Amino acid sequence: MDKASERGAVAVELALLAPVLVMILLGIMEFGRAYNVQTTLTNAARESVRSMAINNSLTTARTAAKNAATQLNPTLADGNIAFSAADCTVGSQMTVIVSYNLSTLTGIAGPFAMTGKGTMLCGG
Repeated sequence: MDKASERGAVAVELALLAPVLVMILLGIMEFGRAYNVQTTLTNAARESVRSMAINNSLTTARTAAKNAATQLNPTLADGNIAFSAADCTVGSQMTVIVSYNLSTLTGIAGPFAMTGKGTMLCGG
């Protein structure tokens, strides 16, 4: 075979493999972003429930969750933060669930509903 025919084979191989490699790259980016958002939501829930267990204030706990999740775009709203009870009595458990809808970078799928959860003993 001569080099001219080999160049055509290389071009065909590249045309077949390039979309697969781009899809793998985009998948890695989407997974990394989703993992980062999940970690952020879990940390926001943990900070919120800690604030609620110490201060027993829903307003302070919501602010703590929002401050822990400032990198999210759009940011968390009050409706994204749910408490298991309105009051944190000493000795009981408080659970905070922070929810978020993650849109994808590619726009192919989504948005995906994600949640972070934190539980702590009140007054502890």
